[in-house]
This record gives sequence, C-alpha cells and structure tokens, in this order.
Amino acid sequence: MDILVIGGGGREHAIIRKLKESPKAGVIYCAPGNGGISKDAVCVPISAMDIPAVVSFAKEKKVGLVFVAPDDPLAAGMVDALEAEGIPAFGPRANAAQIEASKVFSKDLMKRYGIPTAQYEVFADPAEAVAWIEKNNRFPIVVKADGLALGKGVLICPDLQAAKDAVKEIMEDKVFGASGNRVVVEEFLTGPEVSVLAFTDGHCVKPMVSSKDHKRALDGDQGLNTGGMGTISPNPYYTDEIAETCMKTIFLPTIEAMKKEGRPFKGCLYFGLMLTPDGPKVIEYNSRFGDPETQVVLPRLKTDFVDVLMAVVEERLEEQPIEWSDEACACVVMASSGYPGHYEKGLPISGLDENGQVEGATVYHAGTALKDGVFVTNGGRVLGVTALGDTLDQALQRAYDAVGRIHWKDVHFRHDIGAVK
Repeated sequence: MDILVIGGGGREHAIIRKLKESPKAGVIYCAPGNGGISKDAVCVPISAMDIPAVVSFAKEKKVGLVFVAPDDPLAAGMVDALEAEGIPAFGPRANAAQIEASKVFSKDLMKRYGIPTAQYEVFADPAEAVAWIEKNNRFPIVVKADGLALGKGVLICPDLQAAKDAVKEIMEDKVFGASGNRVVVEEFLTGPEVSVLAFTDGHCVKPMVSSKDHKRALDGDQGLNTGGMGTISPNPYYTDEIAETCMKTIFLPTIEAMKKEGRPFKGCLYFGLMLTPDGPKVIEYNSRFGDPETQVVLPRLKTDFVDVLMAVVEERLEEQPIEWSDEACACVVMASSGYPGHYEKGLPISGLDENGQVEGATVYHAGTALKDGVFVTNGGRVLGVTALGDTLDQALQRAYDAVGRIHWKDVHFRHDIGAVK
C-alpha cells in the first residue's frame, strides 16, 4: 500500500521511519517533507494546508492511506475532504479535531462530562479577563489562547503583572492571531506532567507507552516555552495504578463524551496530564501525535504500524493486538541558537552520514534542508537525536553520545533531558 504522510517535521520523520519497517508499506510520500525526510520518502512540494492539492495527489497516485499528522490541516477538515473522495485517512474529522483546536471547547467538554481538569473561566474581553484575575488574586495562574498556537499559546503567570501582560499579548497584540480572540484563564496545577498518546477508532481506546516532554528552552526548566526540547519514555511517574485510574476517569470518558457529542474521535488522541495531589487531571488534549513525544513512543512499538493504523481507520481496533518493547527511549532536540525566538537558517551540519543519521542513534530531521548534498539548518528545532536502551540511563547516554558528534554554528540543546526532580 502506498502511503502519503502530511507534514514536514521530526514527528513526521519518526512516523515515516516506523512505516518503512512494515512489509505492507509501498511507496511512502511526504508533503511537504524536509531534507532528512527526503532520504526516507518521496517528498512532494505541497503545503500541509493545501487540502485540494493533497486530495488531488492522493487520487492521482491511488494511495491506500493518507496520514494527516499536524493539527492545522486536521482542524481545517483535511480528513473530511479525503473521506468524501473515498480515500482512507488516519486522523480525526474537523468536528472532532476541535478538542485541540479550541481550548474553550475542550474545557467545556470536560466540565460537562466530569472529566478531571483545572478550574477555569473563559473570556472574550481583555478587560473582563484582567478584572477577574485581579479579583481572584491567586498566583501562579495560567492564561491560554483558545485556538492553535504551535504549542506556545499557554502562559504561566507568576504574578498579576505577568497575567496582565499575557492577556494583552494574546488578546490585544494578537501574537497568536485569531487564536487569541478568546482566552481560558485557569488554576495552576502542580505535580509531575505525563504525556499519553492513545490509538482510538471512536469506540475503543488503546493507550501507547507513556512519555515525558521537556518544554522549556534552557537547562533546569528555565527560559521560554518551546514546542519541546526533548523527551523520554517511559515516564517514571506513570505507574500501572495511575494508568488504570486514567483509563477509568479520563481516557474512556473522553472517547464516550466525544461520541455523545456527535464528534466520534478517530486517530491518535494525545492526553497531556498532571499527576496532582488530588489525582490525574487533564491539562490539554491534542488531536494528533505529539512532537517530540512521537520520537520516543514509536521506536518502542513492536506491532506492524500499518496494521494498527488500518485497524483505527476501519474501526476494528478492539481486535488488533498492540505490543510494546520494554526498552526505554530518549530524544534530545538539537535546535538553532535563539529558538524559540529569532534564529539563523542555512547553517551546514556536520557529523551526519549521507542519510542524515549517526551510528548508535536514529536522527529524526525536524528543520533541515538539503543544499548541494549537504544538510543545512532550516528551522528552530533542527534534529531529534533518539536512542533506545535497556534502561533510561543507557538510552540517554547513547542519545547524548550521538549529539556530541553532530555540529553546526551555535547549536543549542538541553543537557538535562530525562532529569527527574
């Protein structure tokens, strides 16, 4: 079966590398892809948001599956458009992708169905938001843009001034555009964070192995929020007992809630959780594989990936066994200096072989281009250097050994991925 993957980052590279392991995968296309992906798939110069062009290409090439990986095209209805033409697609329809595309929708859903989450208020007027924050007078507090914001629309505010600044940035300065027309202001939860991705066909839900993401740009969880600077799997805080609680109080109730709302969710549902003193609570949902969580979860999948994807698409996940490796996995993101702010592009990368890999690790390309046969930087997050190991320490050691062999001008990465407080 020929497969088309939509997107062009590290997550998509990890998806493609896993698909390549399946004897059922034929030609793998990627739109638009990147320099590193071009060594593993046929890159097609179609924007991830160009729904008519994607549908047309999928029909022309008679692909057996389109894997829609990023949030924007899901929210814009790419799966709906593909299904309307009889093309099998992995990912939720637009009405189900709202669970990520609107924080207001997801918070209201949790409130309606008793799914544990932080207490919150919704505001469409900046003055009202600030007045409520002043009256509430509890800090830290969290201010979230309602819509999609590349994983950066959540601001943790330690005091009133920071909260006022956050409301102004999101609602008045429109740093996230129309995504900031409304904000969710919610209580600050404490406890270890856990990411759990789950396969679901709208009826059955099968969680994947857990992971932990490191969002801040600098060591010691300092600096600005990023799309993710590294990940580990499994998450050391996520015990079998907690997993059982999450299944009963969060995972199954969410799938049931979406079904009752007439928005059955098919694809990968990402649960961002906080293990609070009062039990696990949902911080956020994503309507797709997380980035860079995918880079440590998929390497641990032992079952044929194509089989699992088709079981989801064809709504027979219940009967599809899914097996995971007991190995640990670690991913260290190598980024451009200045990320998540301004950074330079086009810097030559040394230390990779002709396929963009390095011995002892898998290198997922997030922001690279190929220029005259040389890999160059072409984004903020450039590479996700990933390794498996019998233990987490071994996986981290291998990943950092590989990081040490890769260079470009002013390369930036965190030195404490996997550190557990």
